Amino acid sequence: MKISILLISSVILFSACSSAEKEVAQSPEVASAGGQENVQDDESQKDVVKVAASSKDHTTLVAALKQAELVTSLSNAGPFTVFAPTNAAFDKLDKATLDALMTDAKKADLQNILQYHVTVSSIKAEYFQDGQNLGMVNGDNVKISIKNGKVMLNNSATIIASIPASNGIIHVIDQVLLPPNPSK
Repeated sequence: MKISILLISSVILFSACSSAEKEVAQSPEVASAGGQENVQDDESQKDVVKVAASSKDHTTLVAALKQAELVTSLSNAGPFTVFAPTNAAFDKLDKATLDALMTDAKKADLQNILQYHVTVSSIKAEYFQDGQNLGMVNGDNVKISIKNGKVMLNNSATIIASIPASNGIIHVIDQVLLPPNPSK
């Protein structure tokens, strides 16, 4: 009797495993191309790239991120603090220089500049301290100063707004930061 119960249990178990394997084999999942930036999620808070992409004041920044192939990196978990120059800030640069940076030949220079706008942490504006140095992704430092209650970077760019994101925070700035070491 014990042998027949064991035999019947084995047959049932074997047939259950066999049909489960068929179900898995019949419905393969198709992986989407790209990284985290291709995940469709209309309910959760947007990441730093999606926040910038939804802003009419950051179209130049978003185009530069795409050209520099940094969208995937900044769409990942982070945390990131991104200092995001507005279109008006980019307009202050020499047009020929900006156009040249947007070419494949100058991609490394563009990456260096954009990485000088990112630090790997999420820091709210109220936590910055006068004289503080921030290590940026490109390996250089940005110096924080506080003047008349406003947070400035390298005594040139001022934070004009701060926007939380799912993977960090964006501080909108009125100048493009240029790294002290033009190309690494």
